[in-house]
Amino acid sequence: MGMTDRDLEGWTIAFDLDGTLVDSAPDLVGTLNRLLVEEGLPMVAPASASTLIGSGARALLVHGFEAAGADVERARSDALFERFLADYTAHIADGSRPFEGVAETLDRLKARGARLVVATNKRSDLSELLLRKLDLIDRFEAVVGPDRVSARKPSGSHLKEAVIKAGGDPEQAIMVGDAAPDAEAARDAGMACILTTFGYTPTPVESLGGDVLIDHFEDVEEAIDGLLSDFYVLRALKF
Repeated sequence: MGMTDRDLEGWTIAFDLDGTLVDSAPDLVGTLNRLLVEEGLPMVAPASASTLIGSGARALLVHGFEAAGADVERARSDALFERFLADYTAHIADGSRPFEGVAETLDRLKARGARLVVATNKRSDLSELLLRKLDLIDRFEAVVGPDRVSARKPSGSHLKEAVIKAGGDPEQAIMVGDAAPDAEAARDAGMACILTTFGYTPTPVESLGGDVLIDHFEDVEEAIDGLLSDFYVLRALKF
């Protein structure tokens, strides 16, 4: 079939950001380690911290302090969180890069008529800054962090509201993510879920209940095609 068929017209694909579209661990862990050094604490190994990225900056700070045997209450201070955000904003795209094949795959999905939206637990302004610096932002109808919805992932409301903000229909939407909040939000929203095996998850991705697992970002297209053929077969059987 030709690329101009626009066979994905009417469908919206929602993407998580960190661990799905962008390998952002280098800069998140970089900020964490600079703060730990400022606090007189030892740095953490990137691998140990990166699994926690889906849980947000506060979880990273707590992990860093716990690993050092330091007072975890200090890690929870608003002042430290503000310092984290300030440093991270200044370094948000130093080492972070889109996963291989992201730009090309998004372009193909758009050419086929799909609407694309980012549904992330990262703050919307930071998400937009990162996507702008990596020249990805123009591919999306909307970037929807937790501050733009009534409830954050793992609530399905986050995905449904993100799809609606992108001008799409939650009944014809697919979630692409990498961790438990993505899988749980998709389940809650009644959406099919594709999960990457290269993202950041403390629990093995195989156990999260995704409909399809992909090892490379460009495999997302084939995964979507498989899910849609199932969708249309089931719909035909119902009539």
